[in-house]
Amino acid sequence: MAIGTSAGERTDAARRRARTVPDLSAAVVQGVVALLAVGPSPLLLGTLYVAAVTGPLVRIDVESHRLPNRLVLPGYPVALTGIVTNSMLAGAPPTTAVAIGAAWFLFFLILSVGGGMGMGDVKLAGLLGLCLGSIGVAPAVAGLAVAFLFGGVAGILVLVRRVGGTQSRIPFGPFLLAGFWVALALAPTLAVPTP
Repeated sequence: MAIGTSAGERTDAARRRARTVPDLSAAVVQGVVALLAVGPSPLLLGTLYVAAVTGPLVRIDVESHRLPNRLVLPGYPVALTGIVTNSMLAGAPPTTAVAIGAAWFLFFLILSVGGGMGMGDVKLAGLLGLCLGSIGVAPAVAGLAVAFLFGGVAGILVLVRRVGGTQSRIPFGPFLLAGFWVALALAPTLAVPTP
């Protein structure tokens, strides 16, 4: 025991360590999925970033219904760097990726107006749409469909089990991320990379 270390500080440190191992393990598995889906391409940058933050984002959203900007926003320049580099190598503009990222962002922004989604969901959706859009239209559509399918099933289960009543809020970030990873795993069968 370190001198001057309180029991609370030791407990917090133990909690952080206990979360780090599963987060790191999941990130490694997701990184392998990304590599298999995208291949050794600059497009891998965005998906590897998402792999690194998936565990913490899911945990934080489930615990506090928040998707922190400090985890989501840095993904944009990382993903865009990979997308632009890939476009330069391919000799074609990154129109599809940018259009799909913007479409996901705007779609979730519209949903947020009625209170159905938070701004964290909006920002995360834009990033995930950008990354999936860089791979192709089909993976992007699949990611969105799977996210809403999983979220819808969870919503029905909450209503059926009467957990929290009809006003219960369900964090949508984990479903967005699940949709992203399912679509990415299926990407080799759905599409080829688009500039």
